[in-house]
Amino acid sequence: MNYRRYDVKPKIALWMLVAVADVAIIVASAGLLTVVLILTALAVIAAGGVLAARTFAGREPEPAKVVLRRRA
Repeated sequence: MNYRRYDVKPKIALWMLVAVADVAIIVASAGLLTVVLILTALAVIAAGGVLAARTFAGREPEPAKVVLRRRA
């Protein structure tokens, strides 16, 4: 009834090794310069997205102060 999975962490580590091997194969086939350029482009795009999200974060303009004048 109460089955606890003890082998979760080894599976994650194994999939991480598979991912590293995939990256190594891509670097070997495409060339190191190509991979560096692609990663740089992705970093620039991500930075632009963060900047846009911060710029358009929904800051509402502060209302102008209304000066009420008394009649004499």
